[in-house]
Amino acid sequence: MTDDEAAKAIDDFWQLVRGRARLSTLGGVLGETPAATVPPPAWAFGDSPELADELLALVLSGAKTATADLARSYEAAGEPIPRVGDLSIVLDGAGAPRALLRTTRVDIVPFAAVTAEHARLEGEGDRTLATWRADHERYFRRTVPDGFVFSEESPVVCERFKVLYPKP
Repeated sequence: MTDDEAAKAIDDFWQLVRGRARLSTLGGVLGETPAATVPPPAWAFGDSPELADELLALVLSGAKTATADLARSYEAAGEPIPRVGDLSIVLDGAGAPRALLRTTRVDIVPFAAVTAEHARLEGEGDRTLATWRADHERYFRRTVPDGFVFSEESPVVCERFKVLYPKP
């Protein structure tokens, strides 16, 4: 898919689902706001098409209602840390938009302080903290930004979300 095709697919998806975000103004009487017309950020889970599809399937099934990444990864990409109320469009491994999410909670904690509850909400593997730590340490070490050394004290952005479209 070309960049233009991807941008069109995201815009078309946003036109389809934006009502789920409840951004329209009094039936359009006051006109559209930029927040209602401009698609939110679009991204895929993981670092491969296969992982993106695997994690998206967990989201769409309702098993995955949280995610996590290194705070340093956001900084390195020049992206803001998610905030409660933020919207995002999740892409599948081929880059097609598949879900609209709203962030419901954000905690930034050292890797060693991520909770068993968060691990369970991520919905991956056997949903235990031990598996979450092992899998995420491998992922974080694999994707760590240049010049950054991962450790148990590395700040992790733990984000919870609600699926607005499609409903799981």
